[in-house]
Amino acid sequence: MAAEIVEALSSCIRTIDCKQGAVRAVRFNADGSYCLTCGSDRKIKLWNPNKNLLLKTYPGHGKEAMDVAGSCDSAKLVSCGADKMVIIWDVATGQSLRRYRGHATVVSCVRFNEDSSVVISGSHDNSVRIWDTRSNIYDPIQILNDAKDSITSIQVTENKILTGSVDGKIREYDLRAGQLTTDTLGEATTSVTYTRDGQCVLASCADASVRLIDTTAGELLNEFRGHTTKDYCVETATGPGDSTILCGSSDGCVWIWELVTGNVLGKLTHSSLPTVVPSLSINPSANQVLTASEGCIKLWGEMSPEDILICDD
Repeated sequence: MAAEIVEALSSCIRTIDCKQGAVRAVRFNADGSYCLTCGSDRKIKLWNPNKNLLLKTYPGHGKEAMDVAGSCDSAKLVSCGADKMVIIWDVATGQSLRRYRGHATVVSCVRFNEDSSVVISGSHDNSVRIWDTRSNIYDPIQILNDAKDSITSIQVTENKILTGSVDGKIREYDLRAGQLTTDTLGEATTSVTYTRDGQCVLASCADASVRLIDTTAGELLNEFRGHTTKDYCVETATGPGDSTILCGSSDGCVWIWELVTGNVLGKLTHSSLPTVVPSLSINPSANQVLTASEGCIKLWGEMSPEDILICDD
């Protein structure tokens, strides 16, 4: 199964020059039909990556845009930036709907919750802030101040918020139970995400390791090595089917491991130069992955029959 997935992902379908400086993040939307990029040019861009088609541009940040995410119905998107801002956008019109101010410095990561009723942002000011998208209140409804250093990554489920921090700790907030669980990794954590079954957490660390941790016991189940980080933040994710682990690297590649054994299965060579691949995104509906490095993104995997016909034409 894992080998089949690696084979499916090994073909580069598209290379897209985003023309927005360094691309900081790339994200598929909820159904995997579109993607979002944000970059050092302070703009957000909406793409159909299968067709190499730019659909819309969203200018509005005062400094570089650091992260972006789509809502559950793909009607809105939320972005954050080095200008300390969190902005909600109307996808169709391109207009900004809300601008949240409150962070003291760079906002590094942002997500909607599952029904897009709240936005969660993390910052270099060590805080996580929760914003109500449906009320007329523009102040955060909750501030989580437990981290002792910059927040680098956030993941959100129905009732939990998972955060990674440079202080070397993973924190899981169970909002329903009002509980905080902390796992100490001892290394700056640059990316955190859940496996698809929610039973484990993947953490990318500054010591060039990816760690698989049981969410219930906090036990280290496996560790994946071979890639390099050189103090860059690189993202990690589980591949389609939850049988593989992917992570960006500072050697121009995305590394792929088998989840159970930890063996290296292959690499996606984004660049022949040793440039960092900081961001990646897994298509929730197909065997595809997006990778970002410097000014371009690449789409890897299987093309749909419709896109094959377009290429043939």
